[in-house]
Amino acid sequence: MTHSATRRTVLLATGATALTAGCGGGDGDGDDGDRKSASPTATGGGELARTDEIPVGGGKVFKDRKVVVTQPEKGDFKAFSAICTHQGCTVAEVAGGTINCACHGSRFALADGAVRKGPATEPLPVERITVEDGSVRLT
Repeated sequence: MTHSATRRTVLLATGATALTAGCGGGDGDGDDGDRKSASPTATGGGELARTDEIPVGGGKVFKDRKVVVTQPEKGDFKAFSAICTHQGCTVAEVAGGTINCACHGSRFALADGAVRKGPATEPLPVERITVEDGSVRLT
């Protein structure tokens, strides 16, 4: 005896899948392409940027490397995981003096990754970098 899926079965299965997928949140645009389920550890090795590419009082997100580099004060470079500690989205930008996650609005401090605005409750993990000869490298 063969069983074929009825329209109701397919719709119920699709609805359950959509509900399950939707539980993780997101920014509401239906595109969670920046969400990461893998380990939040950045991938090391190689140059991230030249020091003059990281603005003083700002920073730059390297989505492909899962890291954000900031320069809170001239010559003081910091690096953090770019994976938000709230629900694993990749942070979107460094603007307005904070590292900002667009998924749910969490904001983190440039100098130490501390939470400045939730819903995140944990700081961004520190990543190791070296800065020499005008180059910022992830170690």
